[in-house]
Amino acid sequence: MNGLKQMLDLRNVSKTFYPGTVNEKKALNCINLHLEQGDFVTIIGSNGAGKSTLFNAIAGSFFIDNGAILLDNKNITADPDYKRAYDIGRLMQDPMKGTAPSMTIEENLALAYTRKSKKGFFALNKSDASHFREILAALDLGLENRMKTKVGHLSGGQRQAITLLMCTISSPKLLLLDEHTAALDPAAAQKILKITTDIVNENKITTMMITHDIKAALSLGNRTIMMDEGEIILDIKGDKREKLTVEELLTYYSKERKKQLTNDRMLLI
Repeated sequence: MNGLKQMLDLRNVSKTFYPGTVNEKKALNCINLHLEQGDFVTIIGSNGAGKSTLFNAIAGSFFIDNGAILLDNKNITADPDYKRAYDIGRLMQDPMKGTAPSMTIEENLALAYTRKSKKGFFALNKSDASHFREILAALDLGLENRMKTKVGHLSGGQRQAITLLMCTISSPKLLLLDEHTAALDPAAAQKILKITTDIVNENKITTMMITHDIKAALSLGNRTIMMDEGEIILDIKGDKREKLTVEELLTYYSKERKKQLTNDRMLLI
């Protein structure tokens, strides 16, 4: 044992949609996954592989059919999504989904800050405002000088940066990044990705990130998982991951699944 705490434990997690109908779909098939505190796991796979479904299961968007989900040694399998949200932060692909556009930057951050106290209301004080200004300045986007600006007036990249802060400001036990840079232009995506890695590394947040960029998947974080048809077919870290090339990964997939890895948004180089 290396002494690290086990932060996330999925035990034989399965989920089937529309069971008993012509549209029956086994979305997750006996998933077993164990993350230690501080793990940064990148997740790749074709469309329909089960990546976002896995995140939905962890976040509590639906209840699983079989298995168990433990977060920080607590069984959260039966907990609804709003209870899990105290400990799990999640960024979606659409920058417009994570913020309240009619509220200001500081009001959005204050609302997210309530998760730390687990209160149903928020009140912005000078100490909080100073803290918000400090973390906004670290983004290097000039947003610390626009705290009274409504979020709806920001660009997609700026809104995603605010959403990232909202997800991490209360020190979540787990951060789920669901292709959170895919809808941004390349320059904004690179900026948000750097901000993400800085925040995750500085706060040692256990993180799972779905990405369509295979090269980034092999270079970011400390571990890479490949999914296909609701199963984890590859889980690699350490020296093996560092030495693995994109071409070798694609060859492995072809041999393992007897088909080509297909995704119209997949970036292979």
